[in-house]
Amino acid sequence: MVVNVRQCVSVTLSVLLFTSFTVSGNDKQSATSASVAAEKPNTLNEAEKNAGWTLLFDGKSTLGWHTFQQPEGTPSWKVVDGTLTVDPGASGVQHGDLATDKAYENYELKFEWKSPENGNSGVFINVQEDAEHPIAWQTGLEYQLLGVAHADNDDSAKKTGEIFGYTSQIATSPAHGDGQWNQSSIRQTDGKVEFYLNGNLTTRVDIYSEQWKNWVATSRFKDFPAFGASAKGHIVLQEWTSTIYFRNMKLRTL
Repeated sequence: MVVNVRQCVSVTLSVLLFTSFTVSGNDKQSATSASVAAEKPNTLNEAEKNAGWTLLFDGKSTLGWHTFQQPEGTPSWKVVDGTLTVDPGASGVQHGDLATDKAYENYELKFEWKSPENGNSGVFINVQEDAEHPIAWQTGLEYQLLGVAHADNDDSAKKTGEIFGYTSQIATSPAHGDGQWNQSSIRQTDGKVEFYLNGNLTTRVDIYSEQWKNWVATSRFKDFPAFGASAKGHIVLQEWTSTIYFRNMKLRTL
């Protein structure tokens, strides 16, 4: 038999190249799949699990939450396409803010949110749920959430990322519009509170400081002695004048 050496070498190289391409392609596909899985909303990656993060919202239900002061009612809040949202105009449900079942103290909370352009909502921390305080803002600090066209954006003490009514932002960090997701986080340790918006520190207070107590005493909250006085309480999502969307709500204890 006459063997064509060139033909054999050519076939061998083709097989090797095809095998290499196939393996490389499979590796890339596996890496891409892993990346997509890690970025899936309302899930924890291995690094987050190892760091002690837990999900406050599972992307499927309102498990772990209840209507503030109305725990037996059917919440106006619902899950739509992996987001936690509310329709202020819905009927046949219990309207109101949505509170965590648990109270939290020293922690870091991070979440993503988006709002209609004229939307207005907020996230309260350290809320006391008792008969003396039927409304969340009577005790809890509000992380203000506004749509980009809302009139309160012109008020230096009401911008997104502020403690509602408190002071101007430490850093200018406008919210995203056009249906884009914003990234927010709240850190609290022994009464020292920091708010972040899209990676920028926007507010810092120490609720046990004289400066904070003096401000409260002359603020719109002066008639509510329990306002901003506790470093432990429920996390509460505000149902206000518009819809709001949340996802990737994660918390770890500090």
